[in-house]
Amino acid sequence: MDKIIKQFLSQVSQKNQNEPEFMQAVTEVAETVIPYIVTQDIYYGQNILLRMVEPERVVSFRVAWIDDKEEIQVNRGYRIEMNSAIGPYKGGLRFHPSVNLSILKFLAFEQVFKNALTTLPMGGGKGGSDFDPKGKSDTEVMRFCQSFMTELFRHIGPNKDIPAGDIGVGGREIGYLFGQYKRLKNEFSGVLTGKGISWGGSLIRPEATGYGVVYFIDEMLKHKGEGLKDKKVTISGSGNVAQYATEKCIDMGAKVLTLSDSSGFIYDKDGIDSEKLKYIMELKNNERVRISEYTKKYSSAEFHSKKSPWNIKCDVAIPCATQNELNKHDAKSLVDNGCTSVGEGANMPCTPEAIELFLKNKVLFAPGKASNAGGVAVSGLEMAQNSLRYTWTRDVVDGKLKEIMSDIHSSCVNYGSSKDDINYVKGANIAGFVKVADAMLAQGVV
Repeated sequence: MDKIIKQFLSQVSQKNQNEPEFMQAVTEVAETVIPYIVTQDIYYGQNILLRMVEPERVVSFRVAWIDDKEEIQVNRGYRIEMNSAIGPYKGGLRFHPSVNLSILKFLAFEQVFKNALTTLPMGGGKGGSDFDPKGKSDTEVMRFCQSFMTELFRHIGPNKDIPAGDIGVGGREIGYLFGQYKRLKNEFSGVLTGKGISWGGSLIRPEATGYGVVYFIDEMLKHKGEGLKDKKVTISGSGNVAQYATEKCIDMGAKVLTLSDSSGFIYDKDGIDSEKLKYIMELKNNERVRISEYTKKYSSAEFHSKKSPWNIKCDVAIPCATQNELNKHDAKSLVDNGCTSVGEGANMPCTPEAIELFLKNKVLFAPGKASNAGGVAVSGLEMAQNSLRYTWTRDVVDGKLKEIMSDIHSSCVNYGSSKDDINYVKGANIAGFVKVADAMLAQGVV
């Protein structure tokens, strides 16, 4: 079996050299899915996984725009259309200096499995640019978005590819992108998700990923006869996902001890309550300052510069910052301190070595493709609302989100259960693979 996996990875690696993030994602899937494929006559010999790791289409384009000093700036834009076997391509746009082909292909590949797990008819895609919106004026961001969409609009559409937001792409950016698409196409269609409520958006969209990861962790704990109530929780990040994961933890009676940004993390031994969270949202969303400012108002809290929060004693850890932020050393600290559950709020925040350590020590570990699927699930619900020309209430969307996360948990349990425990990584990978593979087989070699 090891030989088959190595041969497969060697073949993929030759075609995708200098793409470590993408190969990391492929390796994680291959190690759990190939042993399953070998036992299934319907899939074995069809090279389905080899077809799935090859994007159906990769678009790269120049984005030239003029800044406030009237200087011409040049960025690179991408759209990765990974797999459309079960529906139109669906996945966010990321505007960040770190954006490259490797990162976007890893995200698109993960998205295929994530979208399949939601039970909604969505394929996998991802896109973005190495543009950095931080420190730019609204006018500069608008000019960039308009230039970016002037090329992208040729490749997207409500029945073809529906982008959403990701890191660096919030309500402001989505608005500018949608406005330009509408102008170029002369139509009002649900081509982007994450839109404003007054022009086709969905309620609970910003909250969805954070809420979803907490719902999933709660399902894992309930499966063991426990729950989130009274659990101590450490969370990394302080963006949308971290903020709303904190909010939902508070709602469900858990005690959140930490949040972080790139400068370090805050530790509040008394717990971050609703009032404190409101202040953090003001700091990060409006004032756009460092998380360390929190300690000026709440002096009992500590700020740890250039460190991550994984050495703080907790029951549940939720990494919500970025890929590969939680390494083997961090995982050991969590295990030694008695952490029983880890749910990925970000995309691939745990390194392979960290995941291995969690699984070895029987820590309940939820991979991102399962636990952070809440965001894309509500994006899918926004697509449905746009098609219906209708808007659901907050309670309806939240209820559907909770139901979807519960269904994802059931799928993971179904495919990941063994005699003594549940491997959620294996369960999520196989469940996502089976749905996409069945559709690909039915559609022939295309």
